[in-house]
Amino acid sequence: MQLIKKYFSEFTPAQERQLFLLKDLYVEWNEKINVISRKDIDNFYLHHVLHSLAIATRFNFKPGMNVMDLGAGGGFPGVPLAIFFPEANFHLVDSINKKLKVVTEIASAAGIKNITTQHIRAEEIKNRQFDTVVSRAVAPLKDLWYWSKPLIRKTAKAEKGVPNGLICLKGGDLANEIFESGCKPFVFDIETIFAEPFFAEKYMLYQPIK
Repeated sequence: MQLIKKYFSEFTPAQERQLFLLKDLYVEWNEKINVISRKDIDNFYLHHVLHSLAIATRFNFKPGMNVMDLGAGGGFPGVPLAIFFPEANFHLVDSINKKLKVVTEIASAAGIKNITTQHIRAEEIKNRQFDTVVSRAVAPLKDLWYWSKPLIRKTAKAEKGVPNGLICLKGGDLANEIFESGCKPFVFDIETIFAEPFFAEKYMLYQPIK
């Protein structure tokens, strides 16, 4: 928690409590349904919570916005973002139902009320749109954009810092992946945001809807 407060200082008591509860809840559920490796559990706030909150350093999800976490897995980046932006709505989608069960139980135990889940593949979602899609280490950018683009509504007037498109957290050399996607995303180097060595060669990509 001290690591999170190093970079973010304006939490309400309710948000602090939710963030504090997360690790113990994930440790408990991880023993029943494995969603995080033991190595990552030992570095839970660094590897999962702070990494997810990189998105909050550059983007603002306003009250009432609808955000989909594509391939949410155990709930990252969706769960930390839902705590950070309690008045936005986060819909976490994954093809593996048992992972969503963990998310649902943890959100309930921590009192996170702005999370919904759906056991479905993104390409099967019909008759629903979102302001933004977020994702972490799920698939190549080409696929993420193919799945996301039909689900993103175009905002009438884009506001500075308010995302209307796809945001994904990725690592490594992304030059070829970006080229093959046909996208022209904004690329943010996370190691310039957070000083910890873990963030070397980790990036945040933002592809606006056109």
